[in-house]
Amino acid sequence: MQITTTLTFTAVEEEEISAILGCDVADLNDRLNSCLGASIQEYLAMFRGQKVFKRGSDLLEYRLLLLIETAFNGEIPDERTVSSLFQTTLTESRSLIRSVISKYQYQLKSHVERTLSSSLMAAIRQNNTQDYTVVINSQNIVDELNKALADIDGSLSPVGKKRGSVSTYEISPSSYNRLCTRFKIQPKP
Repeated sequence: MQITTTLTFTAVEEEEISAILGCDVADLNDRLNSCLGASIQEYLAMFRGQKVFKRGSDLLEYRLLLLIETAFNGEIPDERTVSSLFQTTLTESRSLIRSVISKYQYQLKSHVERTLSSSLMAAIRQNNTQDYTVVINSQNIVDELNKALADIDGSLSPVGKKRGSVSTYEISPSSYNRLCTRFKIQPKP
């Protein structure tokens, strides 16, 4: 079903909303349409009595789940992105993402795996004697990588923050290779 709606923004509002959603003004219509899909699904589930929440936190978790499935194209967002959309602190956003990953773990399994695979594919290595490094802006993704390592072999080195960096993490070659095998991606040399 095709649903069309008209919104009226000032130029300032367009700039502000584009900045919040992390897109150019030219891409704002497409970005809002992807969010609109999530909101319509939320309302339809409520109308049909499928999702009737008593707590505000349950509603926020469900709302984030729908955004992951639609607006984020199945990628788990980082805490800063969630903070800008939900008007929460980074700590609250980290907790919200963790709750969604836990509560909807079976529904999000492929999305979490895709996000972890993307992080592994972004890892680089300067030479064969160094660890792999990757920028990860979400503590939840680091935690999920470490959970996967624990499931594979508890003796593997964890993904750890690179000393002196804000969000660069190091992955030992043995851990990196085992994660690549687990997520069926080709390891980088």
